Amino acid sequence: MRPDLQFDFVADKAKNTITVTREFDAERQMVWDCYTKSELLDRWFAPKPFTTKTKSMDFSEGGHWHYAMVDPEGTEYWCRMDYKTISAIDGYTAYDGFSDETGAINPDLPRATWDTQFKDKAERTVVETLVQYGSLQDLETVIGMGMEEGLKSTLERLDELLELLNK
Repeated sequence: MRPDLQFDFVADKAKNTITVTREFDAERQMVWDCYTKSELLDRWFAPKPFTTKTKSMDFSEGGHWHYAMVDPEGTEYWCRMDYKTISAIDGYTAYDGFSDETGAINPDLPRATWDTQFKDKAERTVVETLVQYGSLQDLETVIGMGMEEGLKSTLERLDELLELLNK
C-alpha cells in the first residue's frame, strides 16, 4: 500500500462497527464510478489472488449487486449488496451479506449495513465506510475471517485500477 495514502481500519466492539477510511489518488467522480459500475467493480473488488464477477447489478435505491469472489481454483464465494439510499457522487447505504449463486442470503453468516461516503481532499478522494453489524459476535466473525487484511488487499487493487484509468 502506498504510504502517502491514508488507510484506517477501526473496530468498535461497543457499537458493533468497523470504520474504514481510505484515501485515493484520483478525483471523486472516478472513485465513485469504480464503486458503482459493475464493469469497474469486476476489476478490483476482491483481495488478491481472487477475482470478481458480477451476475447482476442495478445501482439504484432498492436495487442490488449480486457478485462472486472467485479463488484461483475457480471456487465462487457469492455475495449480495442491496442498495437502500444513494446520493450521486456523495455516498450510498446498502445492506451487504453472503449469498448463494441465486442471490438468496446465507443466514448463517453476518450481514451488515454499509454507509459509504465520498469526499474531496485536494486532488484526491477520501472514502469513509461505516459498517454496522447486528451483534458483537457478527463483528468478531468477520474480523476473524480476515476482513482488515482482505480490505487492504482489495483497496490496493483499486489503487492499481485508478492508476491505469488516470493515464
